[in-house]
Amino acid sequence: MNIIEPISKLLKKQKSITFPSLQSYFKNLYISSIKTANFWGILVLTCTFLLIIDAVYLGFVLQKDFEQFHIERLSSAWGLSLIIFSGTFFIFKGSFFIYTLYRFFKYKCIASVTDDELPTCTVIVPAYNEGKQVWDTLMSLIKSDYPAEKLQLLAIDDGSLDDTWDWMLEAKKRLGNRLEIYKQPKNKGKRHALYRGFNQGTGEIFVTVDSDSIVKPDTLRNLVSPFITNKNCGAVAGNIRVLNKEKALLPKMLDVSFVLSFEFVRSAESSLNSVLCTPGALAAYRSKAVFACLPDWINQTFMGQPSDIGEDRAMTNMILKQGYHVLFQRNAYAYTNVPEKYRGLYKMFIRWGRSNVRENIEMSKYVFKNFRKGSKTGTRLLFLSQSAEIIMTYPFLIAMLFFVYNHPLLFVSSTFLSIMILSTFSMIFYANRYEIKESFWAYTYSILYTFGLFWITPYAIVTANRRGWLTRGLAEKR
Repeated sequence: MNIIEPISKLLKKQKSITFPSLQSYFKNLYISSIKTANFWGILVLTCTFLLIIDAVYLGFVLQKDFEQFHIERLSSAWGLSLIIFSGTFFIFKGSFFIYTLYRFFKYKCIASVTDDELPTCTVIVPAYNEGKQVWDTLMSLIKSDYPAEKLQLLAIDDGSLDDTWDWMLEAKKRLGNRLEIYKQPKNKGKRHALYRGFNQGTGEIFVTVDSDSIVKPDTLRNLVSPFITNKNCGAVAGNIRVLNKEKALLPKMLDVSFVLSFEFVRSAESSLNSVLCTPGALAAYRSKAVFACLPDWINQTFMGQPSDIGEDRAMTNMILKQGYHVLFQRNAYAYTNVPEKYRGLYKMFIRWGRSNVRENIEMSKYVFKNFRKGSKTGTRLLFLSQSAEIIMTYPFLIAMLFFVYNHPLLFVSSTFLSIMILSTFSMIFYANRYEIKESFWAYTYSILYTFGLFWITPYAIVTANRRGWLTRGLAEKR
C-alpha cells in the first residue's frame, strides 16, 4: 500500500496537524490494512474448502465413471503398463514417506553447549539491494547470546544500486569494531560475496545469513553447538520460518510449506547425518571443510557456464562428498522474507529447481562410492527419492495432460481428493507445532502448487543450464 498519497491528502485537509492525530491516522491505517488482509484470507480459505468439498462430491457422483475408467486401462496393454509403472512409483514414495516418518521420530536437536565450549564464529551477511532490511538483520545478529570475543560479524555489499551501503555504514557507526563491512566494486553475485567473506573470516565456524533474515538471540549458539558434540559434523542447517507472513497470502502458505520442509523433512535427513541442502538464509559450516572445497565451489560450472545459483546446495554437496555429516538444528530459528506475488514466487522456485537438477547430477558421481565411514544407505535413499521425482516428471506430465484431455471431470475430482488427503498431513503437522488457524493454508498452497506451479520442475529441467538469479532485481524496484 502506498501511504504517501493518503498522508498528503490528510495534510491538505488539516494544515496544523498534531502528532497525536497523525499517530491516530497511522494506527487506523494499520488496522484497516489488517482487516482487509483478514477478509481476503477468510475468502480464499473458504473458496479452498468449497472447491475440495465440491470435488469430493463430484467424485462420489462419478464413482461409476471411475470404475469404467480403470476397467478400460486394465483392458489395454498400454494402460496396464502405465498402472503397474505408476503403482510401483507410488509404492516406493509411500514406503519412503513411512521411512521418513520413522527417521523424523528418531531426530533430536542438540542443546546448546556452554560459553567456554563455543567455537570462534564468523557470521557472513551478503547483501544486494536490501535497503534498511540489512540494518535489521545486523542488529538482530549483534543481539545474539554469543560471547562477543568469539564472534566476528562481516557484512558485504554486493554492488547494490540502492542505499544498502548507507545502512551498512550506519550499522558500522553503531557497532564499531564489532562489525566489519566490505563493498564489492561491482555486482558479482551472492557466491562471490560469500567467497570474500570466507577469505576474510577467522572463525572456526562460518555462519551465512541472508540480509533479509532476522535471527533469535539463541540462534547462533544453537546452530554451532553440533560442531562441538559431533567432530564429524561439517555443516548445519538452520530452521527457516517466514518473516513477512502477515503482509500477504502467499507468505502464509509458504510458512506452512517451510515448516514441513524443515521441521519434518530435514529432521529426518539429519537423523541420517545427510541434510541435502543447508539454506542460504541460515547455515553453518566448519571452516576446514569450506576451505577444502572452496576453489571448486567458486569455480563451479554447469555445461560450460559458471554457476551463479544454488551456492548453498553446492556447498552442502561438496561437504557431504568429503565424508562429513550435515545436520539440522530445529532450535536455531531464522525468519526470512519470501515473495509476496506470484511472479517472484515462480522465479524463486525455478532457481531452486535448476539447482536441484544440477546438484543431483553432481551427487550421482559420488553417492554410490565409499565417500563416508559408516552407513551410507540413508543418504543413497534420499538421493534416489529426489532423483526419481526428477526422472518421473515428464512421464507424469504427459499422463496428466492425457487424463485432462480425455476425462477432465475425473481429473479434477481425483486431483482435489488427492490434495485433501496429502495436505491433511501438512495441516496436522503444522497445527501440532504452531497455530491451528494458520495450518489450513496447507490446502490452499497445495491447490496453488498443483494448478499454478506444476510447470516449474519440467521447465527447470530443460533450462537447467541457464544462468541468472531471476529475483535479485526485485528489491531495487520496490
